[in-house]
Formats: sequence, structure tokens, C-alpha cells
Amino acid sequence: MGQFQNKVVWITGASSGIGEAVAKAFNADGAVVIISSRRREELERVKASCVDSDKVHIFPLDLTKGESILEVSNDVLSKFEIDILFNNGGISQRSMTAETSIENDRKIFEVNYFGHVQMTKAVLPQMLARGSGRIVTISSLTGKWGFYLRSAYSASKHALHGFFDSLRMEVEDLGIRVTLITPGFIATEISKHALDKSGNPSGEMDNNQAQGISSEECARQILKGIAADKDEFGVGGKELRALFLHRYFPKLFKKILKKQAAR
Repeated sequence: MGQFQNKVVWITGASSGIGEAVAKAFNADGAVVIISSRRREELERVKASCVDSDKVHIFPLDLTKGESILEVSNDVLSKFEIDILFNNGGISQRSMTAETSIENDRKIFEVNYFGHVQMTKAVLPQMLARGSGRIVTISSLTGKWGFYLRSAYSASKHALHGFFDSLRMEVEDLGIRVTLITPGFIATEISKHALDKSGNPSGEMDNNQAQGISSEECARQILKGIAADKDEFGVGGKELRALFLHRYFPKLFKKILKKQAAR
């Protein structure tokens, strides 16, 4: 598209899945891309696979550690003016509420909510001083409704909507755009890394996840939605019809949802 030529985009969770695909898509469109995650070696792999690796910059950080976010954001902001912050890092869950420890709940919130909030608060002052910028955050369809085995995950995604909807109202007249994205079924390994009741990766791929759209198609839809200046939009396949049913036919939606497999 070329609409992001020379824009500076900072992406968290960029070492795999949606984050990796989005990094490659922005890079192919001409953007300067900053990629972050815990795993430097994976970030090096992503950089090497980009079409213009000279415009890709690696800054590892851990979203569960506030001091890591603070240290890395100070470094990044001293070197770059961020046009788009892309909050993407996250962890999912596959465990019954009654069997999930409060420690697991807190861990999921630390990554999915507080990590994104701290990243946003780090970058926001620079954007406000400049009077421009966009903050994009990956939520989920479970950020709109709850589902089996995902109580803490769904709650963390619901929290993102409350935070970023509020932020949008505060900053949209100051030149800052805020975008929430609700992916459906994307063929990534997020379900394999989801925490089980013991706090360990489940190691299982969900059937719906395996049959979802590719991360590359997801990235294409994401860039298109951002370029269209949307406040909120879904990405995925036919499962996005659920957004319509949930809003306009809630009783029918509830009946359909309860019949769905948990994995």
C-alpha cells in the first residue's frame, strides 16, 4: 500500500504469530519497524526475514517486568519518534476457573493488561508533545464475551477495551488515534502456549485455531483497517459474524456460543 512509508512502528510480541506477521507487513510497506519480545534470537530471525532488514531495529523487553519496560522505552524514545505503538504481546489460558490459581490470573493480567498499559503510558507523552500518533492494541473476540476455559484471559481483554476506549475519548481531540483490534481464529500457536491449571503451557493446538486464517492474512487485514482509520475492527474469517449476533441477537448468540467446543 505504501501508506506507512517511513512511519516508525513499535511492535511488542513481535517474535512470532500476529506480531511477527505485522512486523513483516509494515516493513514491506516501507515502515521503520522496532520489534520487541523477550527472545532476542527470535527477533533476530524475524529481522533477517524482513524484505528491508536495515529498517528493522531490535529492542528486547519483558512485558511482565515494569523495570524492563521502563528501561527499554527510555532507550527507544531517546532514538525514535514513534508514529504507531502496536501492543500485541500476550498469553492465553486453557483452564477451568475453579482450578486456576490467583497467581495465574495475575500473571495473565500482568502481560495482557498491565504490560500494554505501561507501554502506552511510556509512549503517550511523546505523542502528545508532537500532537500526533496512533496506539493500536490487540484484543480478542473474548474481549467482547466470555468463553469456556478463558476466564482470566477474557477478563484481561475486557479490561483493555475499558482502558483504551477511555483513553480514546481523552486524546482523540489532541491528535492521537486509538485503535482496538479483535482477532478471531488465527492460525498461530497461542493456544499451545496458553497456561493450563498448573501455570504451564498447555501444549495443545485448538481445532478452531488450527483452521483459522493465516497470520499473514491477519496482518493484511490489520494494516487495511489501520489505514482506514478505524477505531475498532475484527480480523478473521466467518467467526466474525458472531460480533453481529452478539450485538443484535444476544439470546440466539448465547445459545450458539454454549454449543461450541472449548478447544
